Amino acid sequence: MPSVFIKTYGCQMNERDSEAVAAQLVAKGYSLAASEAVADVILLNTCSVRDGAEQKALGKMTALAGDLRRKPGVLLGFMGCMAQSRGRELIDRLPDVDLVVGTQKFHRTAEYIDELLAGRRDKIVDVAEEAGSEATIREHLLNGNGTKSVTAFVSIMQGCNQYCTFCIVPYTRGGERSRTIPDIVAECRQLVERGVKEITLLGQIVTSYGKRDIPVRAGKSAFVQLIEAVHEIDGLERIRFTSPHPKGYGDDLVEAYGRLPKLVESAHLPVQSGSDRILKAMHRGYTRERYLEIIRKLRQVRPEMGITTDIIVGFPGETETDFEETLSLVREADFDNAFIFKYSPRRDTPAATMPDQVPHEVREERNRRTLASINEHGARKYGSCVGRMAQILVEGPSRKNPARMMGRTRTNRIVVFDGSERHRGQIMDVKITRAGSFTLYGDPAILNLDGPCNQ
Repeated sequence: MPSVFIKTYGCQMNERDSEAVAAQLVAKGYSLAASEAVADVILLNTCSVRDGAEQKALGKMTALAGDLRRKPGVLLGFMGCMAQSRGRELIDRLPDVDLVVGTQKFHRTAEYIDELLAGRRDKIVDVAEEAGSEATIREHLLNGNGTKSVTAFVSIMQGCNQYCTFCIVPYTRGGERSRTIPDIVAECRQLVERGVKEITLLGQIVTSYGKRDIPVRAGKSAFVQLIEAVHEIDGLERIRFTSPHPKGYGDDLVEAYGRLPKLVESAHLPVQSGSDRILKAMHRGYTRERYLEIIRKLRQVRPEMGITTDIIVGFPGETETDFEETLSLVREADFDNAFIFKYSPRRDTPAATMPDQVPHEVREERNRRTLASINEHGARKYGSCVGRMAQILVEGPSRKNPARMMGRTRTNRIVVFDGSERHRGQIMDVKITRAGSFTLYGDPAILNLDGPCNQ
């Protein structure tokens, strides 16, 4: 059977979609190529959140199409958000592309590749909606290089109804569609039976899970009901979720952190801006004070809570005063880390045509200042862990130094230490001996002398 290479751009949703497509292909007898150079089929799973991601994918495919002169017969395809938004345009622009698969059609990819390779069809573009597609991303590739994964992402829903003015996702992923709790729990249970210790529940706005399908029971939202159901799985050690919306942090979810020990004390809370005026223009649905109130409540329940965020700088109309309010929120919220994005206009979104677009050089300068502030906070928080103990789940070799092992604390901090494959999957205590740039280094052999670090 032919070999397939998949290159993924963008978010964890895309990573999960690529994994499911790869697993579906393997189940049909395809092999996974180690590189594009030896693949018979090359698929690019694309992102549309920022223009840079689209341009990278287009540039990559242009280069691959040029290589076909040296290696004819290779099948080329686009998947994902850019495929959804551009559709037939991609083949018109790049005639060597054979396949364009939208965000509700990932599960059709293997079938379409079969048809193309067999010569039954010439070109395939499928970006149509499909009922029930939210429940089709369920296969997993847990084994790689003879080892087993101890962590897994589980897609619990598709789409988004928020319509932030800067975001193209509702147009590329469609409206919110949620799987059933029993269906999700069955997938999670199968993963645990295959050795998974930590599951991350995944959704575009994961806290919106089941809002229109599952009624509130005993004051608990559908999402909290789901977490409780997953929490009951024997052998599961940790539960995470991403990416939420601040509007989804009701008291029931905050309270769940205090009573469900498998729900780790880690929250990724995208704030985007510290200015109420900009938050309103973004259509975020909360104020600066409401956002900070959520953080206060979370730290009341779990004082050691690790909190990260997303920030957009240079949104249309953002003044220096608005930007300073973002910097002051960074100081007040005391984030562990943040993903900072320079505003990128996306076609067909309201923000793209708003007046007072911020010049590129101003966006660059604000990005640098925000990054400096985040780095300062991160260095202080990570440095405070040196000499203290942290509990980690060992995931495998460090990506930057495969000779060492890495694990993750409950608060989502990476810890690198000298270990071996036998440590994979273990929950163990390490003493933090050094702090790098958003990475901790530890020694599992040294006993605790100074009390616990934020876990």
